[in-house]
Amino acid sequence: MASSLKKRKIAVLGSRSVGKSSLVKQFIENHFVDQYYPTIESTFAKSVVYKGVEYDCHIIDTAGQASLCFTARRILLKCCRIHGYVLVYSIASRNSFKMVQIVYDKIVDFCGVSDIPCVIVGSKCDLSQSSRQVDPSEGEKLAKENKCAWVETSAKDGTNVSKVFELCLQEIEKRTAPSQAEPPAKSCVVM
Repeated sequence: MASSLKKRKIAVLGSRSVGKSSLVKQFIENHFVDQYYPTIESTFAKSVVYKGVEYDCHIIDTAGQASLCFTARRILLKCCRIHGYVLVYSIASRNSFKMVQIVYDKIVDFCGVSDIPCVIVGSKCDLSQSSRQVDPSEGEKLAKENKCAWVETSAKDGTNVSKVFELCLQEIEKRTAPSQAEPPAKSCVVM
């Protein structure tokens, strides 16, 4: 039985159409939606027990953006009071994979830290091998270089969906002092 409740905010970021909303919906509702509807932004709550501790997780499903400038601006706005990050790319999109490093760097720069609690996620691993543009070894390498966790998922068939959020909680806890319940307050200034 869980002994205490910890609140954690997790932001899910990535390029347009990589499967962020499908991943979140599968995790929250155990449901896959086959149609694509662009997300404006949604926040979901789910209680998760990880290593005997109950976490009240608030998951922010952000809108994907094609424009790097707009993406960077949204990230800076979202960085305030976030505990952990899930950076998603599609294994069938080399451009979405390249965007992960750019997004990661923007968050690190804004937060003024050397690394962040983060899981890099290669989505859509259910696609055929001929659709793949990003090899698993590339995802693993990127994660290792940035001191992040990494996993490939399929929201369609449920592969590793829960693992994404368990890994994110693991990354958060690795970087959180035992007495620290909230990330340090930062003022948000967008220029």
